[in-house]
Amino acid sequence: MARYLVIVESPAKVKTIKKFLGSNYVVTASNGHVRDLPKSQLGVDVEHDYEPKYITIRGKGDILAGLRKEVKKADKVYLATDPDREGEAISWHLSKALKLENKKTYRISFNEITKNAVKASLKNAREIDMDLVDAQQARRVLDRVVGYRISPLLWTKVKRGLSAGRVQSVALRIIADREEEINAFIPEEYWTLDVDLKVEGEKKPLTAKFYGTDKKMTIRSKEELDAILSEIESEEYTIDDIRKGERMKKAPIPFTTSTLQQEASKALNFATAKTMRIAQQLYEGIDIKGNGTVGLITYLRTDSTRVSEEADQNVREYIGANFGKEYVAVSEAKSGGGNKNIQDAHEAIRPTDVSRTPAAVKESLSRDQFRLYQLVWKRFVASRMQPARYETTSIRIAAGQYRFTVAASKIVFEGFRTVYTEAEEEKEKGNVLVKGLDQDTKLTKLDFETKQHFTQPPAHYTEASLVKILEELGIGRPSTYAPTISTIIARRYVAKENKNLYLTEIGEVVDHIMTESFPSIVDVNFTANMESLLDGVAEGKVKWKTIIENFYPDLEEAVEKAEKEQEQVKIEDEVTDVICDQCGRNMVIKYGPHGKFLACPGFPECRNTKPYLEKIGVPCPVCGKDIVTRKTKKGRRYYGCEDNPECEFMSWQKPSVEKCPRCGSYMVEKGNKLLCGDGQCGYVENKENSKGRKK
Repeated sequence: MARYLVIVESPAKVKTIKKFLGSNYVVTASNGHVRDLPKSQLGVDVEHDYEPKYITIRGKGDILAGLRKEVKKADKVYLATDPDREGEAISWHLSKALKLENKKTYRISFNEITKNAVKASLKNAREIDMDLVDAQQARRVLDRVVGYRISPLLWTKVKRGLSAGRVQSVALRIIADREEEINAFIPEEYWTLDVDLKVEGEKKPLTAKFYGTDKKMTIRSKEELDAILSEIESEEYTIDDIRKGERMKKAPIPFTTSTLQQEASKALNFATAKTMRIAQQLYEGIDIKGNGTVGLITYLRTDSTRVSEEADQNVREYIGANFGKEYVAVSEAKSGGGNKNIQDAHEAIRPTDVSRTPAAVKESLSRDQFRLYQLVWKRFVASRMQPARYETTSIRIAAGQYRFTVAASKIVFEGFRTVYTEAEEEKEKGNVLVKGLDQDTKLTKLDFETKQHFTQPPAHYTEASLVKILEELGIGRPSTYAPTISTIIARRYVAKENKNLYLTEIGEVVDHIMTESFPSIVDVNFTANMESLLDGVAEGKVKWKTIIENFYPDLEEAVEKAEKEQEQVKIEDEVTDVICDQCGRNMVIKYGPHGKFLACPGFPECRNTKPYLEKIGVPCPVCGKDIVTRKTKKGRRYYGCEDNPECEFMSWQKPSVEKCPRCGSYMVEKGNKLLCGDGQCGYVENKENSKGRKK
């Protein structure tokens, strides 16, 4: 009997695939990559056509030996690694490491691990796609030369084991740019004005919002507000206009890698790496009671929203049977075919079998697996349902020359919302309108509600919003978002607090060096252009070594220039006036994983260290002692009293010696402005204006 060998990447898949194939098939796993560039050297021969020097990955010798034994026994070898560039490259590396040139070898791939998909892939076996392999090689070599040429420079310059990366350095730059925007932002005061109105014959009052005159107005100060209030105090309130209409909310499209990461972050509070890890488990197969090991979702690395005809038909039948025919969408939801970056061999992320509801498999899944599967299942079902329909009412109320507005909506057909609502969807709330309301209805003013506000700076990036901007800018691809973010957090360039990402002191230093010495590498447009060239390799339009040939000499020149400048700005240990209390030497400033600290220069004889408290020359507004720069546990910088924890003063912005002339509170610096530290005061002035003022 013929013997066929199927090699997959992950041992978790072996069990799932084995049950779909006959006894003459042997299924085994390579455990990911088996060859890679060596860690101890650059591993790219820059003198000889940039040829990569691949070696067997440490610890993979036994796996390869086992695979070679199976290859000898097999009549045919099927390479069934993941259906993307990385998977294609693993298949190619396997063919080289196992010397499969003279063996009947076929490449098979499937987007979902189901019996039909696996069987179909065997019928459509093909050769290894060298264009995809070369696209992966180009990425690997580019990432290697950037990392291995720049990282040692950072080490020398900042005096610690830092690293740079082709995509991670751009992501860091994007976060740094946002921090600069936030730091430069000056809040502006504005006021809102609501009026509560009694409607004749009704118990509940109606709340209307201030609009302006014929044009919309923003109330900028308390003075402006008081002037408006005095004008409308004695005015009659009449209904000026009532408009009814209908609003539609379209069904969402199925998940891509990026949108799944974003929604899982918002709805489930999952980090991007966690989302990918759990999605991988759902794709590879879960032991479902009564069904054995089953792959629950399609392949998780995709930027396509396309759905197969079979899956589309199945979900429509499911919706019709379980919700009614009126809930089935008229035509297929628009696929994302317009995006030039899409690798459309893939489908969107969807359940492999829509009839396998989250409730049906709940017992077999962990809590996190269940929550993610439920998210994918609901989104997919919703994507083939009718839009939600709302009845809207808009009322304009006159008070002299001013106008107030009331907006209300009520849902008349739930449509897809029966199954799915997005995490950040605003809850439908507000006025419940009286049915008999018309232009003759009598209104009586009950009370005014006024509130002071300040405009808010742009929000800090979260993992979800960073993924979104990386995708929009064309930086990285579905497989790179999670590892990129994980890397900059692990390196402590970025601190994550309450979902928000903050630039740390060490992140600032690295970003500054990269921007100064390697502007093209952190340039968004350059990196996006590089991504499209790499996509060109995958499409067979660009030779992969051509990209390296054009990139490497410029990188080498930039590194050499930076090294020369480096010699001129050699950083010495800064000696302080703090005396080591163990040996009496003057302590020096060192850099550690959390930034600066004080260390004894007598190391290793004396190992004494102390926290480094950098004074900013401003007295604490609470106790009068010195304000120092401090850091949170995760590396985010703030300003606090040197007498902490006895004195609890802290500020995210740098305090100033100046006092607020309006309320007497301390001021903080923001660019060339000084702002009152009391958020309720809102006083702002230019720094130069304060110079002539008495302290």
